[in-house]
Amino acid sequence: MIDHANLIAAENSVLLIVDMQAKLTASMPQADAELMIANTGKLIEAANTLAIPIFVTEQYPQGLGSTETAVLNRLPVHSKTYPKTSFSCCEAEGFTQALEQTERRKIILAGQEAHICVLQTALALMALGYQAYIVEDAVCSRNPQHKTNALQRMQQQGATVTNYESVLFEWLKDAQHPDFKTLSALVR
Repeated sequence: MIDHANLIAAENSVLLIVDMQAKLTASMPQADAELMIANTGKLIEAANTLAIPIFVTEQYPQGLGSTETAVLNRLPVHSKTYPKTSFSCCEAEGFTQALEQTERRKIILAGQEAHICVLQTALALMALGYQAYIVEDAVCSRNPQHKTNALQRMQQQGATVTNYESVLFEWLKDAQHPDFKTLSALVR
């Protein structure tokens, strides 16, 4: 199969869920938050099926609480959560070391807020030599204009803006994939 360097594959990806905490989600536009949670759930289900590592961060969990229950319930038991106070996930204790151990270079980002923690994480990841893929329909900000600005800024700096369906089908690569039927059902 002919591959472009920008295509992702299950064997070179990590799914990173950034600060998808209930108290923070409550301040997002409701429809955007619901879409973010639903599409993140689909990404988690696909990542679980395809044995893709999942990393989760929580911004100041003492004040913002834990990750959304709908997200937590879909996570595999072995996924690790990294608490942090820095806006970039790369500053969370043990995060970059654990990411390096995966030996995967394409990081798929979902979470909030797009213009703060997602943006700073994407830029830091790229500075470390990773490729950042921002799932536009699985990120949000309190102000939709801030999300739009963040997506443009990240793209200008070399991140790839994508959507959850593209991610799923790039992970599958072929309709002959043994998990095609299961994962394609997530887009219906």
